[in-house]
Amino acid sequence: MAEAFQLYIDGAFCNAEASATFESLDPSEGKTWALMPKASAADTDRAVRAAYAAFNGGPWPAMTATARGKLLYKLAELVARDASIIAELETRDTGKVIRETKAVTGYVAEYYRYFAGLADKIEGATFPIDKPDMEVSTRREPLGVVAAIVPWNSQMFLTATKLGPALAAGNTVVIKASEDGPAPLLHFARLVHEAGFPAGVVNIITGFGADCGQVLTSHPLVARVAFTGGPETARHVVRNTAENFAVTTLELGGKSPVIVFDDANLDSALNGVIAGIWGATGQSCVAGSRLLIHASIHDEFVARLAKRAGEIKIGAPLDMATEMGPLATLKQVQRAEKLTAESIAAGAVLVTGGKAKKGAGYYFEPTILLAPTAELPCVREEFFGPVLSVLKFKTEEEAVALANGTAYAFAAGIFTQNLGRAHRLTKKIRAGVVWVNTYRAVSPIVPFGGNGYTGHGRESGMDAIRDYTRTKSIWINTSDVPMADPFVMR
Repeated sequence: MAEAFQLYIDGAFCNAEASATFESLDPSEGKTWALMPKASAADTDRAVRAAYAAFNGGPWPAMTATARGKLLYKLAELVARDASIIAELETRDTGKVIRETKAVTGYVAEYYRYFAGLADKIEGATFPIDKPDMEVSTRREPLGVVAAIVPWNSQMFLTATKLGPALAAGNTVVIKASEDGPAPLLHFARLVHEAGFPAGVVNIITGFGADCGQVLTSHPLVARVAFTGGPETARHVVRNTAENFAVTTLELGGKSPVIVFDDANLDSALNGVIAGIWGATGQSCVAGSRLLIHASIHDEFVARLAKRAGEIKIGAPLDMATEMGPLATLKQVQRAEKLTAESIAAGAVLVTGGKAKKGAGYYFEPTILLAPTAELPCVREEFFGPVLSVLKFKTEEEAVALANGTAYAFAAGIFTQNLGRAHRLTKKIRAGVVWVNTYRAVSPIVPFGGNGYTGHGRESGMDAIRDYTRTKSIWINTSDVPMADPFVMR
């Protein structure tokens, strides 16, 4: 019998309305492994209203910032305790290899610890105002109900970057887990409950577009929407927020360049490229899917890369020896096949891979395409899979132009031992994150996000706290003299 999960609304676990469920597939086999609750419009509305009630009354708004921080510390300890359980659920539900889900989930606890420490450090300011007898100050206050919409591909991390600062600042939250793999977050709800957050402060639901996502993002009681996903869905989210004027944070797609110069440490660059495109099976918003390589080392580097691609151990994602697992859904495999074929037809040269693996599961080979121009589909379109496009460059200026030649502007990698060049390029490349001689490094201390088609807003760091608060200005007249008659001009 398939395992069954529940929604978490107003401090209680419950079935969806009419006990509606949907099947969740194990991507390594393409078979049903669990039943997930299918939230209705009424379920979604109930979750938002529970969050709104918790924000406006009861223990949460009366709680000190220090007390909120202690709850987040408790949550961090529970995440660390259950890291192996959560990792195994994520691997079963999304196909991400267990060696990665374990490492990421363990580190996610650090995000909750970081924001726990910031909870009582959200400060206002005082002003040397230009008016006599006035004391003027500001304080930063929470926004209200936050709708956090999280994708399947790195859900524990991307939940922490939203939930951590939102709760530290005093907001309440409704999390919508992706219908493609919600199991880890539905287990995470048990940890929220165990940590002792008041009822309604955190609600976790999952479901489909019209009944769940649309109702949530357009709900009149939602003050902020924090969305991670694709640009097309983001357009619907933005249209929905026209109904409630909710502020948005959007973390969308990417087509990130990795630039390798002829003076680079090639071993380091090779590992950086592999981490960027075949780590997480390419299912990352910061995937380094465009390799820009100096013409003088192009052939040597591509040959080494192709050799490493052939050595990647592809297999069952729950096997600790597996290095690359399946894609999360069949439609991703179909998209990878389609864009690869279109690119080859347009002139790309297939070096290795390029097709789905035969047998059960949603596996796609690590793929390298040589692109004669930047106009090919493999260079322009996000695959969200293990497909790398390779372009040559001869000059630094050409490398920058290629790097910036996309509507996306999330991340970039630079491999060079020329310190001056590294500094020049970090200024010239349009991206929210630039890594030099490394790739895919993150920390709760450092802001994370992009520009352009990648969206706007920043997650992690103190910037995230600011995004979940607003400034209130306070004017206090300290004089005992009555306020002047407003109709007498002086």
